[in-house]
Amino acid sequence: MGEVFAGRYELVDPIGRGGVGAVWRAWDHRRRRYVAAKVLQQRDAHSLLRFVREQALRIDHPHVLAPASWAADDDQVLFTMDLVTGGSLVHLIGDYGPLPPAFVCTLIDQLLAGLAAVHAEDVVHRDIKPANLLLEATGTGRPRLRLSDFGIAMRLGEPRLTETNLVVGTPGYLAPEQMMGAEPDFAADLFAVGLVALYLLEGAKPDAKALVQHFAEHGTPAAPQGIPEPLWQVVATLVQPDPPARFRTATGARKALAAAAELLPEPGPDDELIEIFDQVGPLPPGFAADGPLKRASGLDDTPPGAPSADPPGGRSTTPPGGPPTDPPADPRRPSAPVTPPSPASPTPSGPATPPASSTPSAPPEPSSAMSETGSFHLPPPQPTVTSAARDGAPTPAPPTGQYPPEYPPPYTPPPPAPTLAPALTPPPWQTPDDAPTASYTARTPQAPAQHRATRRRRRPGPPAAVAVPVLLLALACYAVGFWALTRI
Repeated sequence: MGEVFAGRYELVDPIGRGGVGAVWRAWDHRRRRYVAAKVLQQRDAHSLLRFVREQALRIDHPHVLAPASWAADDDQVLFTMDLVTGGSLVHLIGDYGPLPPAFVCTLIDQLLAGLAAVHAEDVVHRDIKPANLLLEATGTGRPRLRLSDFGIAMRLGEPRLTETNLVVGTPGYLAPEQMMGAEPDFAADLFAVGLVALYLLEGAKPDAKALVQHFAEHGTPAAPQGIPEPLWQVVATLVQPDPPARFRTATGARKALAAAAELLPEPGPDDELIEIFDQVGPLPPGFAADGPLKRASGLDDTPPGAPSADPPGGRSTTPPGGPPTDPPADPRRPSAPVTPPSPASPTPSGPATPPASSTPSAPPEPSSAMSETGSFHLPPPQPTVTSAARDGAPTPAPPTGQYPPEYPPPYTPPPPAPTLAPALTPPPWQTPDDAPTASYTARTPQAPAQHRATRRRRRPGPPAAVAVPVLLLALACYAVGFWALTRI
């Protein structure tokens, strides 16, 4: 009691036991509500496989109680579902005995509705019985049934987890073909629904073996005492020993049941009023309707979706009272082109140099950029004089709206000088690894003018090694032709 599971679920008290583990009432600290949690040990590999199958089901239907979430902690796993407090049909029969036929029709109709949704997902439940049919605590209002415990359910075509010739299910609610080793199918679930209907109408577990034997030897028996004939015809069709003689689908059984319910007499004033009580019981000390009264140890304090305390990507921000700190360069992100600085005065007083990167020696103009190649660095580009610089137009500053809010504004250098001074060797504190590179800085090398002036232009036509033999061959052909003409 009070144990926290996976930093989220606080186990309150045990409320039952399912096919593969204990069922607890637990408080979900994330959703702030009580849930039912089924817990089992991971060392039981066979049960764990069934757990994986059960928690994988996601059937959203008002009469199906399917798992909602799951978690693992050390050697235990659990999955949660809605907390249903009205108990099962076993509790209801224990309180009232045989139920009125109209009330039974309501419960069986809800069971068939949930089963139709399960079959629509190609899932065979294989364990339909009164203990797995839970009720909401609705008091004297309309009952609400929930089909639960999918521990041995399986999809059609899935491999079976049981050995050959081994039958899985609850004795007394197994179809005859299952006892003969047939593959589970929808008809077997419908047979179990018929037995549940008999259980509710008679107030006791039916003798399935004797019933099947009577069907085989004498056919469909007469309606038992206290069961109306229209309702008995529906129940008898559900419990037919031969699967093809049953209803083909749960939806078809619902239609027949609705037609039979219209023929039932209206409840009289002397009929007993059925009330569904809360079977779970009060909360233990230390827990209230809105959760535990004291905070338990082992809770996960990080709310879902909470931002991290550090800046995104681990980037530093501007320290108070100090110069801006450049964020570390991201190799996956191309850097913007950096305008090379130049002297502020119109008269050149020294060579123009490329911008320097941020180093511990604190150069006068720190800058950090990454090569757009992303995998290697290029040498620093030499500054060039643009037409705007020759005309004396100021260089526009890059827009600051393109930078993340945690970055300091980019450095805007003064306009370049009117004339270009010869470039010198980069200072020792500048390294090629930090040199800014843009796609337009690389230029096609051109030959010097003096070499172009002395180079001889090539004449058009084929080379002499080819032209001379061709000319000789042409002369020979001309001579042969002239000789042939003289012989005519």
